[in-house]
Amino acid sequence: MEILLFGIAREIVGKTKLAVPTNQNITTVKSLKTWLGQQYPAIQTLSSLAVAVDSEYAQDEDVLNGDNEIALIPPVSGG
Repeated sequence: MEILLFGIAREIVGKTKLAVPTNQNITTVKSLKTWLGQQYPAIQTLSSLAVAVDSEYAQDEDVLNGDNEIALIPPVSGG
């Protein structure tokens, strides 16, 4: 599973893409967020973190598979 990273999420991880090991048993958006928080604790400090699966915003209960295009979209600020 590969995750595209944007904004502060990219800065926290230090990469534009993150490969999730297949042995992590990540099957839902919620389990992905939990794994990310364990691997990169600073992600847990974000006020919000949207996950897009195949270019659609996803909910925590949405099921993931290895073929999905996944993107982390952190909170956006601006003026």
